[in-house]
Amino acid sequence: MFGEGKLHELKQQCLDVKARLVIYDGDLSPSQQQKLESYLDLAVIDRPALILDIFARHAKSREAKTQVELAQLQYILPRLAGHWTHLERQESAIGSRGPGETQLETDRRLVRKKIADLKKSLKKIDSDRNVQRKRRSSKINFCLIGYTNAGKSSLFNRLTGDKTLVANRLFATLDSTTRRVPLKGKSEFLLTDTVGFIRKLPHNLVASFRSTLKEANTADMLIHVVDFSAHDIEHRIDVVNEVLAEIKAGDLKRLLVFNKIDVAENLDMRRYLMAKYKGCRFVSAKTGEGLDTVIEALADACADMYTDLEARVSQKDSRAIALISKMMQITHSDCVDGDMVFRGDILKYDIPKLEHEGIKIEFISSIP
Repeated sequence: MFGEGKLHELKQQCLDVKARLVIYDGDLSPSQQQKLESYLDLAVIDRPALILDIFARHAKSREAKTQVELAQLQYILPRLAGHWTHLERQESAIGSRGPGETQLETDRRLVRKKIADLKKSLKKIDSDRNVQRKRRSSKINFCLIGYTNAGKSSLFNRLTGDKTLVANRLFATLDSTTRRVPLKGKSEFLLTDTVGFIRKLPHNLVASFRSTLKEANTADMLIHVVDFSAHDIEHRIDVVNEVLAEIKAGDLKRLLVFNKIDVAENLDMRRYLMAKYKGCRFVSAKTGEGLDTVIEALADACADMYTDLEARVSQKDSRAIALISKMMQITHSDCVDGDMVFRGDILKYDIPKLEHEGIKIEFISSIP
């Protein structure tokens, strides 16, 4: 990793600036970290540890704290040996450790037990989230995703009128939030704000936040928010696409929204991105500029998810009539030969629910 000369240079730099901590922009194995700390006589952490620490500082809800603690313990477990070398002695205590069990073995056992407990807690949280998703299943759900600090929460607040925390810092949002957004007419959709992504996101963190990231996995469409003022726009897009592929959301339909156009006015870059990413939008969540184009794109996406149909059911079937009234945006109803005939719009993925009840369906203008 480092040659002797580079290590000596690094140590001298630490002495010159009176460093108290060294951060390595990459992954360190437990042995590499231990050797660096020994040579530099300083605390050394790697990129995953730094990201985990940032997450820990911003975690507020029980779910976020549980997810972060699990990721931290999974990160720490293989590194315990380096932290407990001074306790590598055989000890025994009645009722606490088995004969000859070392302090290190005890700590590993306790950490593994804590990890198992946290996984159970997250499994319960995931189950509760699934119940919430089922309740929202009859609504169109759009999900905001993107690189951290791209302005997702600011755009979320603009579209929903909400007051979700907005801060110019990494991972200000760790919990997913869902709000209802009305459109003109009877249409509406649900909008979900999610945790941001970053380059080399620690694997343990992705695994721990899987229940939160599942919000993106189950969305009807993803709104990929990109910081237009960033110097590495396309790299950040690629990073997000890689994470989406990892959580099996890579094939979902998405709308690309370039945010913070009030910060950068690079017309050449704007023309380039418009040519490369057809249908993308440019917006300033801070000033509201371009917001109408985003709303228009979302309204069009909603319209594409509906189809016109005619549903026919017996007048006596009150259950089926109630279901139709709940799911369809009825434009016309009539009584024909003892049957009720309804015409209107319905979400395409709700059609199987009507068919399951034995309701006769005829498509008017389109086929789902």
